[in-house]
Amino acid sequence: MSSDNAERMFLETKPGHLFFKAAIPGALGMLASSLYYLLEGILVGRILGADPFAALNLAMPFVIINFAVSDMIGVGSSVPIAIKLGRGEKEEANTIFSTAIVLIILSGIVTGSLLFISAPSLFRMMGADEHLIPYAVKYLRTYACFSPLTTMVFAVDNYLRICGKIKGSLLMNILMASAGVIFEVFFLIILKGDISSAALGTCLGMSSAALSVLFLFSRGKMALRFRAPKFHISLIRTIVSCGLPTFLSNISGRIVSIIMNTLLLSLGGADAVSVYGIIMSADGVVMPLMYGTCDSLQPSVGYNWGARRFDRVGKIERYCFGAGAVLSVIFGLFIFTFPDFAVSLFIESSNENIHMLGTTALRIASLSFIVRWIFVCTQCFMSAIGKPVYAASISVSAAFVFPLILIMAFSSFGLDGIWMNLPGTSVLTSILALIILTRYKGIVRKEKEIRTID
Repeated sequence: MSSDNAERMFLETKPGHLFFKAAIPGALGMLASSLYYLLEGILVGRILGADPFAALNLAMPFVIINFAVSDMIGVGSSVPIAIKLGRGEKEEANTIFSTAIVLIILSGIVTGSLLFISAPSLFRMMGADEHLIPYAVKYLRTYACFSPLTTMVFAVDNYLRICGKIKGSLLMNILMASAGVIFEVFFLIILKGDISSAALGTCLGMSSAALSVLFLFSRGKMALRFRAPKFHISLIRTIVSCGLPTFLSNISGRIVSIIMNTLLLSLGGADAVSVYGIIMSADGVVMPLMYGTCDSLQPSVGYNWGARRFDRVGKIERYCFGAGAVLSVIFGLFIFTFPDFAVSLFIESSNENIHMLGTTALRIASLSFIVRWIFVCTQCFMSAIGKPVYAASISVSAAFVFPLILIMAFSSFGLDGIWMNLPGTSVLTSILALIILTRYKGIVRKEKEIRTID
């Protein structure tokens, strides 16, 4: 799709039609990748056992930290790219795109190398015993070896959507998930591999998807084209500021996960870590759906914001918030009603301790979805219109500030206090998001004043 066609789609398609054309395929693409990660947890838990599953969940926060810088660059560059295209400044958009790709490659090499070297000491610092550490190290080091190809995949997905390649984004995620499943089943079931084989399957699937999309961009037929990168301080500052909410959310959220896992090891051992992993796996199904819906419409929001079409921005966002509410509440009700089903997917029913802990934990955690959609949709909205301070305040509060406060507040409740952290954080962050939304009219008024001056 040419840049003119993408611009026409984002600026002229009716918001309702745009939602079904962009948001639903985007959400399905995110669902495809999230279901794969769910399947990976199921395969590891069912085939390799509870201890490797616990080790996977110990390592996963560091895997996501490995993605954090690249994801920041991908998201942070997508916002100014969409706004530039909305203003008709196509060459400037191409320069940002090309510079971001180089930055992602460099950052992936650095973060991957650091995690490979430090893996054993990281898990010892968390209090993992010598039985869990080898599993966790193998898993993390496999991911580190494939950086930056794996860290590239989320950024190129954003760039596909900016180019109007909504179906291309969906196909990329399906390719990534399908290839990962095939590799992982082959390594774990046929070759009888260990936990590093699970990580290898995932990395090969992600690398295949990333390389396929980079090849499409290299042909020069997309709305975004490769140009000579320009590492201006102002450009890097813009990318970092726009991507900072996502980065802070990833980093702070993983720090909290590491703290949680450390506490869980001391309070309930590997079984408690496994239960927390099940909660995060369940969370990993609905959250990508909500983010996928909002992210898929972000390019359109950016285009229209850049074109100063504020009424259209509001109409598009109503669909985002409505879809987010429906998805979040329905999923929360399902988890509350059928918690034992979710636990049984990962761990055999013979492990009575995990099933007892998991049923209680999932029911408490499911309450968070009643309001979670409010701050998720608000954060995405603020990022899309280039208001990183507001978006960052939501993401940091949800991932770091409120969880830490509630960990201390609920510490006397033991394991139940950790599970109570999730709904408590959702309520507090949603209140913050609603306060930020009240400022939207003032933001629009300032933008109109700027346009009048220009």
